[in-house]
Amino acid sequence: MNTIYQPHIQYLVGGVLCFLTLASLVAYILWKRSPDPKNNLVLKNLVSRIQAWWVMVIVFAMSLLLEPVGTILLFALLSFLALREFITLTPTRPADYKALLGAFFLVIPVNYFLIFINWYNFYAIFIPVWVLAFIPLLSAIGNDVERFLERSSEIQWGLLICVYFLSHVPAVLMLDFPGFSGSTSSLLLFFVIIVQASDVLQYVWGKLFGKTPIVPLLSPSKTWEGFLGGVGCATALGTALWWATPFLWWQATILALIICLFGFWGGLVMSAIKRDRGIKDYGNTLGGHGGILDRVDSICFSAPIFFHLIRFYFT
Repeated sequence: MNTIYQPHIQYLVGGVLCFLTLASLVAYILWKRSPDPKNNLVLKNLVSRIQAWWVMVIVFAMSLLLEPVGTILLFALLSFLALREFITLTPTRPADYKALLGAFFLVIPVNYFLIFINWYNFYAIFIPVWVLAFIPLLSAIGNDVERFLERSSEIQWGLLICVYFLSHVPAVLMLDFPGFSGSTSSLLLFFVIIVQASDVLQYVWGKLFGKTPIVPLLSPSKTWEGFLGGVGCATALGTALWWATPFLWWQATILALIICLFGFWGGLVMSAIKRDRGIKDYGNTLGGHGGILDRVDSICFSAPIFFHLIRFYFT
């Protein structure tokens, strides 16, 4: 049976669509009641974010129709776009072109192909060992030593975050849970819902009640009120969705909390990079959200933790 027709998936996707419909209705009412909606920056940003969410949810749902190929191809594309955004912030020289070509057109396809053929042992070491050791060599043979350490380190770090870390989301499809009536696709969807809900809820709580910045130099909008309210609500959501996972309710609670915490820390790290480079967003691909990296930064840092925790303890 196709993944999209499984009850767990239908309930999760249906719940997300209902929430988006409600959010769209609220935004429509606020737009109609606003005396000057076109000049209301907060309202315009809200509408742009909701519209972008509709696109992202529809694309993600469509990828489930071709499970697992669709999901793997989707995240391979996200890795490509995220790495492109990351590399545009880094100083590169002609000597790095071979390394960059290898990163985009060899490393990304091979990394996701290893997930497709379910070869975990090689997938686990391909980028962290082989690629990170070989990529600097391609830059070194370019015979250019100017800022070599900075250039090669940034390419390595981009591959680690945008490709290896992010690819742990579809890597969940490699896992096997004997006796679980659902599919690993529902577990993947559980993870994505929790980490994205945490981002959204932290934003909402911060806008409504945020007064105390956590790290004002990195991200003035991230407040203790937003953090505690958003993480608390997203963790409660994870508890409520335990039925879509192979976990007990308290196990789903702990995992949801870990997802939220590492997602928050990932957002801080990626904000630090943006501030270091003097930019607000990584791009403008997604209206109201910025670039691809602005949307998946929390996923990149929480996905490997989630994957290896459940692989070690539950499979």
